[in-house]
Amino acid sequence: MSENKTAPTDVSPEDFIERVENATRREDAWRLLEMHREITGHEPVMWGPSIIGFDSYHYVYASGREGDAAAAGFSPRSANLVLYVALDFEGADELLARLGKHKTSKACLYITRLAQVDEDVLRELIARSYAHVKEIYDDPAGD
Repeated sequence: MSENKTAPTDVSPEDFIERVENATRREDAWRLLEMHREITGHEPVMWGPSIIGFDSYHYVYASGREGDAAAAGFSPRSANLVLYVALDFEGADELLARLGKHKTSKACLYITRLAQVDEDVLRELIARSYAHVKEIYDDPAGD
């Protein structure tokens, strides 16, 4: 079975952010870095070439494939900020409805600029997503 392509690296997240070309995206990335650090209590680690992750969890799929992933994280991409969040916790839809301008996919939240969202709602969304991931994967039996 192949290894996960997105794994922790020794690259400095701060150096990565400094290289973000768009000034607004770079400033938003600094804010997200501090927000995630405060919420998770963990220091940032680069996962692959472009994801800044905080803490980790181990997953095992029914197929037998398993690996590790960041428990919370984001990437300042050229088109938008991508936040890696679990959106299947109770109350997620209500938070998203209050968040402001965004798009979602199965495990991603896309924001163009932090100025377009309610940061208090975003903080709660990240915190609840992080807690949800840790609850599921640190105690898969629910004990």
